[in-house]
Amino acid sequence: MNESGLGRARPASMSSFWMPFTNNRDFKTQPRLLVSAEGMYYKDVDGNQVLDGTAGLWCVNCGHAQPKIVAAVSEMVGTLDFAPTFQMGHPVAFELAEQLMEYTGHKFGHVFYTNSGSEAVDTALKMALAYHKARGEGGRTRLIGRERGYHGVGFGGLSVGGIGPNRKSFGPLLPGTDHLPHTHNLAKNAFSRGEPEHGMELADELERLVALHDASTIAAVIVEPVAGSTGVLIPPKGYLNRLREICTKHGILLIFDEVITGFGRLGAPFATDYFGVEPDMMTTAKGITNGTVPMGAVFSKKFIHDTFMEAPPGIELFHGYTYSGHPLACAASLATLQVFKEQQVLENARRLQPYWEDAIHSLKGLPHVIDLRSIGLVAGIELQSIPGKPGARAYNAFKKAFADGLLTRVTGDIIALSPPLVLEKQHIDEMFGKLAAVLKNLD
Repeated sequence: MNESGLGRARPASMSSFWMPFTNNRDFKTQPRLLVSAEGMYYKDVDGNQVLDGTAGLWCVNCGHAQPKIVAAVSEMVGTLDFAPTFQMGHPVAFELAEQLMEYTGHKFGHVFYTNSGSEAVDTALKMALAYHKARGEGGRTRLIGRERGYHGVGFGGLSVGGIGPNRKSFGPLLPGTDHLPHTHNLAKNAFSRGEPEHGMELADELERLVALHDASTIAAVIVEPVAGSTGVLIPPKGYLNRLREICTKHGILLIFDEVITGFGRLGAPFATDYFGVEPDMMTTAKGITNGTVPMGAVFSKKFIHDTFMEAPPGIELFHGYTYSGHPLACAASLATLQVFKEQQVLENARRLQPYWEDAIHSLKGLPHVIDLRSIGLVAGIELQSIPGKPGARAYNAFKKAFADGLLTRVTGDIIALSPPLVLEKQHIDEMFGKLAAVLKNLD
């Protein structure tokens, strides 16, 4: 520890921390330790500068150590460090809720605070089940997700999620779930720019599941508009519209998991704005506070909230978290919304999108690259797997890129990029210059 109390030196031991989603044994032989961050860059424990190609973990959309957000959190921690929201409240939580509704263009009527995307998903699923019961259709208990979908790590999110390694160690999970097929089609859609042409008909698989289970048993369908954690899988043209049509036809709630796509990743406030498709609920987290303080939220249409309010007097929804609407998180989120507006973050993302897209597709033809896909300021670079060693090639690329001063994210043999939305052209040039060099020399 240095004199300020902030850890900037190598820890004496790393054995006690059981790290999440990490090859702990590999990491601790050659750790990648970040000690500070500002703007578009991290600094590691050895003083090396690392360009952030992933907005931390899809969340630092306004850049690191953003002064307005830092100041807001600092002021709040000295004013109101904590306040409960069970039968209590504090003004900032209500002010933020109003501003979030305005930020959605009033497409939604209410917001319920959580502390993460995982909690937001489980909350939305519980709301869906309770909503149908409150309106006299308690038989609607089935939840439908999608193959290769990621909805966090709660038991609800795992159950509707569709990533095998995340599920296989934890037993049967929630009963009464089913899954739509994923939309990734390398044979027809490789090297697409934006929404791929082929695959809209895959949404009609929902009609097959309705026929199998009967609509009267299905509560909700949850999908990521753009699947991020499974490798940037972009929906085919018309696919989300068709899902909306089918859900409306059968009285099924449609939930968009916008934990990654929310707060500007596609150059619009949310994916619902980008695609012009409105779900009944929307889960968010990550960018809601610029990653500064953990927070998540469920946005719901007014009709869902109002159904609960028609119950007899008393607690309408027996659900919540100790830190729901935490004062520090609310302060960070309010400041984040202010930064988006004052610094024209969305406008910058839209301005750079064509340059970003061209940079992504400049990698075509490099060794092992079998697909490139991009939308907004997010991209997936899919590599040919090493026979018998799935994921090894991309992981090697991740480690080589970090050693060269670039932070990327990998899932399987896919490199995912999602930089802070405040980047400029020189950052894109640096990012893809380094990445091209890595790919050219990758085994």
